[in-house]
Amino acid sequence: MRVLAVETATGWQSVALLDGSEVVAGFDEDAAGSHARRLVPAIDRLFRASGWTLASLEALAVSIGPGSFTGLRVGLATMLGYRSVTGLPLAAVPTLEGMAWNLRATDQPLCPVLKSRAGEVYWARYRWAGAGVMECAAPEQAGTLEALARTLAGPTVLFGEGWEANREDLYRLLGPRARDVREPPVEKMRASAVSIGLAGQELLARGLPAGKGLAPRYVQRAEAEIKWERRFL
Repeated sequence: MRVLAVETATGWQSVALLDGSEVVAGFDEDAAGSHARRLVPAIDRLFRASGWTLASLEALAVSIGPGSFTGLRVGLATMLGYRSVTGLPLAAVPTLEGMAWNLRATDQPLCPVLKSRAGEVYWARYRWAGAGVMECAAPEQAGTLEALARTLAGPTVLFGEGWEANREDLYRLLGPRARDVREPPVEKMRASAVSIGLAGQELLARGLPAGKGLAPRYVQRAEAEIKWERRFL
């Protein structure tokens, strides 16, 4: 399946063209605060490098969050525009789930972590089972570093910008459990359009294209909950 995949949930923008599992072209860059200006030129660059056009595609895939509100809106709006023009099926891949596709050969529990509000992160936990089937051990949530630390038990692969930005604090909060933390290679840390494209193909193969009422997946805690929690700090 020939797929254009886009990942804009973080400041690290990633775009890729895939033909099945083969990466035909890819381009990653630091686009923090400038997704709206950089995304379409990055996609055009892929088409020039590959010789493909929109007519070459069979599907689209996009990361839908959680993550940067602005980045998610830009990525989703762009891909909805391409869907409108081409009529192609669009796969909407949750960002944390897509990150788990970075580590498809890993048999240990995976916990991708992204930055949220100040002092908070997004996370979820996954495990790859037999026959390449991914299981969700804990759904997406947003909360404090303390809340994340409380959910971790046993050997776990921690990765993502939220882990890198808060590594020392999380090691401190985990205490003796920090010895169970595993880290992947640096190149597997970031959200990736290649992984979004692979996950998107799996969704489409299961007959799960995105519907018309597609919206970003913000996974934010309610402000009232945060204010209540702060009363006890």
